[in-house]
Amino acid sequence: MAAVQYRDLRDFIGLVEGIGDLKHVRGAPAEFELGAITEVAAGSPACPALLFDEIPGLQSGFRVFSNATVNTRRAALALGIDPTLSPLEVLKSWKERRGTLKPIDPVTVKDAPFLQNGMAEGAIDISRFPAPVWHRNDGGPYIGSGSLVITKDPDEGWVNAAIYRVQVHGPDRVTVQFDHKGRHGAMISKKYWDRGEPCPIAIVNGQDPALFIAGFEYLPERHPEYAFAGAIKGEPVEVYALPLTGLPVPAHAEIILEGYLLPFDQASLPEGPFGEFTGYYAADRRPAPVMEIKAVHYRDNPILLGSPPLKPPRFHFGIPFRAASIWGNLEACGVGDVVGAWQHVSQLMTVVAIRQRYAGHAKRAGLIAAANSYMGRVVVVVDEDVDPSNLADVMWAVTTRAEPSEDVDIVRNAWSSSLDPRISAADRDAGRTSNSKMIIDACIPFEHLDKYPKSSALSVDEALAVKRRWPDILGA
Repeated sequence: MAAVQYRDLRDFIGLVEGIGDLKHVRGAPAEFELGAITEVAAGSPACPALLFDEIPGLQSGFRVFSNATVNTRRAALALGIDPTLSPLEVLKSWKERRGTLKPIDPVTVKDAPFLQNGMAEGAIDISRFPAPVWHRNDGGPYIGSGSLVITKDPDEGWVNAAIYRVQVHGPDRVTVQFDHKGRHGAMISKKYWDRGEPCPIAIVNGQDPALFIAGFEYLPERHPEYAFAGAIKGEPVEVYALPLTGLPVPAHAEIILEGYLLPFDQASLPEGPFGEFTGYYAADRRPAPVMEIKAVHYRDNPILLGSPPLKPPRFHFGIPFRAASIWGNLEACGVGDVVGAWQHVSQLMTVVAIRQRYAGHAKRAGLIAAANSYMGRVVVVVDEDVDPSNLADVMWAVTTRAEPSEDVDIVRNAWSSSLDPRISAADRDAGRTSNSKMIIDACIPFEHLDKYPKSSALSVDEALAVKRRWPDILGA
């Protein structure tokens, strides 16, 4: 696996354009139209990345980049993996590398491109920047759909850099939605609030894809995202200590909002609703903590990285990172001969491919995958001749190898979330956020492996070999 070939978001956009994946869009309004174009493009066969400019009401050159990593090729580019590999090969490559990543601590630098321009307290107006209304029924404009929120633990000094949504409420006020109290940003903020102090905070807009990926990863407490991003990049992330709060932020980011998150019991504003990754609105407008912006820093012709949640199968990333974790979990539990794993419908459906070795092999794999499938309701286990990343291939196995009366199991009271649209409002309010999971054994019955009708199709490896022999015709 090669090292990533970008230093910042602008370098990455150049790489995307170099592989023919970028479309330039001029004149799209930030209120809904920009988000609508993003959604339709993400669901199209070409699935291009989009760079918006000449947005009505904004200075030309103040841009938005969306659909950055929503297909496999661009996700591979972001991770430093060969973008010509098949989706399953990309995921396998990432799984193998993910297990050996060594954190690389950031390095502090004395200058940053975002110091080219600034706004000081009393003259702050973030309406100069793009803040799209991404979905038609969103509660307002969101400058933060793919932005990093930076906080620093006041006791231990470790820095959290995670993705939380950020809604604009005025020229110098935004809200930060932590989703629930267990988020690291929420816990750090509360430490300040319990002392009667506002929490120093920075919103980083337009960071590079390695930082974007790290911000989405569920890293343990005290495992900084900067070090994880450095491991992805193969070199330290350069950070700059902000002049007001001292918070370290990525030196090559595009737009920085610096200020304080006010104690929640002193100030809040109604936040949302906001379309979720399930394709539904999970909650009505609700109070969220308020950030008072004290300083703004930005590069010439800044670029906002936008990554709104969209109706499945559109998702932030072209490879399902949690599938790699499930694949690793299966191997860690001693389930051998796992040849692949994937997640469809924005990670709500998990598929595991195995090379059957014994009776019960498929059931064992299905139960472990179900236990680790956050929010998902469907787990399918298939044979090695089925590509788990190809939903049509998976459904072929389901419809020709699974007998509903024999090969379907239901696990009840399993892992879900308040974002689950199927959970009733009463259960959600009471904290009952579990669901059931259906495990479909779509493998050939083990006792009939030798006698089952032979498939007429190429194997997964044979099909890949044909694509590579004829790249101009088959797009390998």
